[in-house]
Amino acid sequence: PIPSFPPREVLFDYITGRVERSGVKAWVSCDTAVQDCAYDAAKQQFTVTVASTKGGEERTELFDYVLCCTGHFSVPNVPEFPGLETFSGRAMHAHDFRSAEEFAGKDVLVIGTSYSAEDIASQCYKYGVKSVTLSWRTRPMAFKWPANFRTVPLLERVDGRTCHFKDGSTAEVDAIIMCTGYQHSFPFMAPDLRLRTANRLWCNSLHEGVVWTSNHRLFYLGMQDQWFTFNMFDAQAWYARDVILGRLAMPDRAEVEREWAHWRKAEDAIDDTDEARIRYQAEYVKRLHSMTDYPPFDVDAVVERFLEWEQNKHDDIMTFRDASHRSVLTGTMAPPHQTPWLTSFDDSLEGYLPPAAATPKGGRCSLT
Repeated sequence: PIPSFPPREVLFDYITGRVERSGVKAWVSCDTAVQDCAYDAAKQQFTVTVASTKGGEERTELFDYVLCCTGHFSVPNVPEFPGLETFSGRAMHAHDFRSAEEFAGKDVLVIGTSYSAEDIASQCYKYGVKSVTLSWRTRPMAFKWPANFRTVPLLERVDGRTCHFKDGSTAEVDAIIMCTGYQHSFPFMAPDLRLRTANRLWCNSLHEGVVWTSNHRLFYLGMQDQWFTFNMFDAQAWYARDVILGRLAMPDRAEVEREWAHWRKAEDAIDDTDEARIRYQAEYVKRLHSMTDYPPFDVDAVVERFLEWEQNKHDDIMTFRDASHRSVLTGTMAPPHQTPWLTSFDDSLEGYLPPAAATPKGGRCSLT
């Protein structure tokens, strides 16, 4: 077992290990960018044009089915604020954040209330930021922040290094970090195949959150606002596989529309809380499980882990990563990390794993 909050390098090791052990790499073309994907209804085939990212050579192939699994965290949503273009400090989107070390001793403005805002603000504190100003649009983050943090409404304009907020307050800052989300962007898809949706639990135009409603040979995986991640992606892949193999029959258009409207209405009716959103997505994952032979696990127990994690964050946003959680699959309690998060500056795989886990790379970590 490993501690409950693995850093990037540990997650990378886990993912590459899964790829290597499954043998799927033999079927994958790496260093390849999709340029265009179009559908010929008469032939019931997709024409996909790709180009090598190394040499630029293009090739075109025909496919019976297409699965778009690119995610939706690559094209930043960057709002416009008057004066931002002349800001003389460091202005960036969370997408470009790599380390908080450059913000040591600085006054930083963080815009947004997402996970990125939580994590980046906490990282800046960990690495010795002078002050953090948290700016919100819909509601502030309800955490117990350190004394050098302040919370203000949304930024209105920037004048030099002075930021003006909706409540009339101001702040002098050295850096502005926009944690303002991402756009669902698929420019490589033909317009009639392109998913257009907000970041929400029940996406537009997808049957069971997976199948393109206008063309049942096209699938989009992992496009939802995400609480469940790997297990949900796996369950969606199982569902798409069974549709492709004919194990699951697609309903007629009227039923597709009825099902979609049912889930959208249910999403619109849930309380505006993290717990309600977690439970909604849990029911969705259960539904996918019920339709396929995806290996079962206790989804309700996962919900309880989520709620423990949420409570720990509200108890202390700077120490929740020191908590240990029990595996839903094995029942094993994760060991505590050898160093408290606030004083741990080594995020390498070797620095994170306990000495007993020091074996060759490639799937060393079992994230259960």
